[in-house]
Amino acid sequence: MSLLFKQRNPKGASQRKLGLIGRVVGVIVSNIRQILTALGEIWRDPVPSILTVAVLGVSLTLPSVMYVVVKNAEQVEQHWQNAAEISLFLQQDLTSQQLSTFVKQIELHAQVEKIQLISADDALQEFEQLSGFGGALQMLDKNPLPNVLLVTPMQEYASASAAADLLLEFEQMREVDFGKLDIEWLRRLNSVLQLIKDTMGSLTILLCASVVLIVGNTIRLSIINRKEEIEVLKLVGATDAFIQRPFLFTGLWYGFFGGIIAWLSIEIMLFYLSGSIATIADLYQSNFKLTGLNAREMLNLLLISMSLGLIGSFLVVRKQIKLIEPDTA
Repeated sequence: MSLLFKQRNPKGASQRKLGLIGRVVGVIVSNIRQILTALGEIWRDPVPSILTVAVLGVSLTLPSVMYVVVKNAEQVEQHWQNAAEISLFLQQDLTSQQLSTFVKQIELHAQVEKIQLISADDALQEFEQLSGFGGALQMLDKNPLPNVLLVTPMQEYASASAAADLLLEFEQMREVDFGKLDIEWLRRLNSVLQLIKDTMGSLTILLCASVVLIVGNTIRLSIINRKEEIEVLKLVGATDAFIQRPFLFTGLWYGFFGGIIAWLSIEIMLFYLSGSIATIADLYQSNFKLTGLNAREMLNLLLISMSLGLIGSFLVVRKQIKLIEPDTA
């Protein structure tokens, strides 16, 4: 008897396994069918669908454009911050030994990457060549220009605040007359970028809420227009979950197409502005180029837009479907 059971158990287990696989495949096929049905419903009513997708695309484009602006501005800011340079104007009464010792001291500083000494004679010669006042300068009794030490901080100390602290430390040294670090424009740029980031955050929340409301209202109108069809489905025994799924998938499709519109809008704007940006970059002898959304950022945009579409439809579908009941009288 035990031998018979041993032979039958594997067969029953395989049948249960095949049954489970069949149910999973059935669920997947059913969902795929409803996803395509939802896409077909959008296609059957093209004008309102196109208008809805266009509004969603514009709503998603605005925060996406601000993100691209911040992304490119941070690249420019990073380039400028890494090029921070401190100019130290030294005392004119330093001897050669004192100058050499001070230069070595700055060179060995833990926060300094490299230095460049511009002697007073070299500075005067360069000034004569650039100014054209060579004859007048030769009438001077002595060289009025001081020795200048150009200090480039390490990358981690090249930000505006860190470079300012380093300049303050150098100015307290006896050998330094005064120092110069033009970072006010960098501080202004940091403030503007922070303002853009804060504005982008607030605007993103508002526009995402508008996407949810737009999708929700569109799905609500679609449910109202298909009220009789929903009543028939309930009469033949369809569950609320079965009826809700196509509308949820419709919200997903709206979010997907809205994300595509936003991405295309960004690419068109970047293509339109690339020529002007290239001209400005050439004037400043820079190789800066505008960068758009990469593959990961594009995928994130689509996921966010589809999630918003799903949330908007979910908030409406469940309640609206429950309100519709067939008249059995």
